Amino acid sequence: MNSSLDRAAAFLFPGTEGHHGVLPPLLVLLTFVTGLVDAVSYLGLDRVFVANMTGNVVFLGFALAGDVQLSATASLLAAGAFVAGAWLGGRIAPRVARPLRLFALLVGAHAVLVAAALVLDLAVDAKHVLIVLLALGMGLQNAVVGKLAVPDLTTTVLTRTLTGLASDRLGPASVRRAVSVAAMFAGALAGGLLQLRHGTAAALAPALVLLAAVTLAASLPGASAPRTP
Repeated sequence: MNSSLDRAAAFLFPGTEGHHGVLPPLLVLLTFVTGLVDAVSYLGLDRVFVANMTGNVVFLGFALAGDVQLSATASLLAAGAFVAGAWLGGRIAPRVARPLRLFALLVGAHAVLVAAALVLDLAVDAKHVLIVLLALGMGLQNAVVGKLAVPDLTTTVLTRTLTGLASDRLGPASVRRAVSVAAMFAGALAGGLLQLRHGTAAALAPALVLLAAVTLAASLPGASAPRTP
């Protein structure tokens, strides 16, 4: 597995072999997960995003203006839980010396929160609790991705990615940006199809599997860690 991840990392960052370790392809998978989870939250949980906080701020304004299809409560819950997750991730980060271990720890915690949301969805109708669980996990994810600062692979925000893709000259960064956009789109498409046809649990299941796989890949003894150039 690690050799495949290393080859994928070399494809995304040619000429800087080993600099970011196995992180680049794992971040692409997390970008796909973002599309899945936001499809669940928007289509199944009161028209709210749990990863895209720009959208939530705008939705909150629309809801307060009187749009009955949007929920101010849901937007506030998502934003508050996301901030709490990011805050928690920021407090944990200084206590974990190795970046790859921090990554595995916080992505693993994200997986646990998604698992809790999946089980809860099967047991009861508690949309607001699901929003909190999923947004908390996305806050953790964003905290660790921000700390790692791998170029062009933010996993949740595509505005700057698309801007760079359009404004900069073609090069290796263009490939990373295009892959990131494609991963988000594919995740949203897959999540949308699963959510609309089979429901929330069906859409959260692949997100959980991918988060668990990313955690395992980052935890393997032979996983190449990011290094300082």
